[in-house]
Amino acid sequence: MPTLDCEHADQIDPTAAPDADGCSDCLAKGDTWVHLRMCLTCGHVGCCDNSKNRHARAHWYHTEHSVITSREPGEDWIFCFADNAVAE
Repeated sequence: MPTLDCEHADQIDPTAAPDADGCSDCLAKGDTWVHLRMCLTCGHVGCCDNSKNRHARAHWYHTEHSVITSREPGEDWIFCFADNAVAE
C-alpha cells in the first residue's frame, strides 16, 4: 500500500477491513454504483464520486474519516478528501 504524506495519515487503521462486498449504502437501498472505495479508518465501503450517490464522500462528511483507498482490481492508491492528496 502506498504511503500518504498528509496530516490525516494517522487516521489509517492497518486492520480496517471492508464492511461489504459492494457499496454498503447502495446495497441497503437496492441501488447501483460505478466504482468502490474503502475508508481506511473503519472499513466502510462506499461508491465513488462518479457514482450518482457518492457514498464514499458522504461517509467522509458524516464521520470526518478522510482517507480512502480503491476497491477496484488493479488499483493501488490512497486518497485524502480533506487535503485532496493522493499517494500511488
